[in-house]
Amino acid sequence: MIIDSGYIFIDDLVIYAYHGVMDQERKVGSNFSVSVKVKTDITDAVMNDSINDAVDYAELYDIVKKEMAKPSALLENVAGRITQAIFDVYEDVLETTVKITKLSPPAMPGCSGAGVVVHAVNSR
Repeated sequence: MIIDSGYIFIDDLVIYAYHGVMDQERKVGSNFSVSVKVKTDITDAVMNDSINDAVDYAELYDIVKKEMAKPSALLENVAGRITQAIFDVYEDVLETTVKITKLSPPAMPGCSGAGVVVHAVNSR
């Protein structure tokens, strides 16, 4: 068997955080949904059934929680920090896609969410 590519992901993790351009947003906070997808060679994990050969999604969860806890004006900044932290921990991750959605954003009635998607390629 030849595995072309593999992905590890976290989908729609809801976190209360303090991001936004307006001071009030960083003071009061709101709910955000975060999804992360990483591309990596999963061949060894498939063959060996060992977490030592895999990207641990529990560790991805911890990275997301840590970076979301740092208030920022822009979600682009938060997504970039999450991406860089993943690349720092997992040198063998080839690509990441981080989606952050501010749920029910202020001044946008009827909008379920607004946010960013950052796709990055590891330059190592």
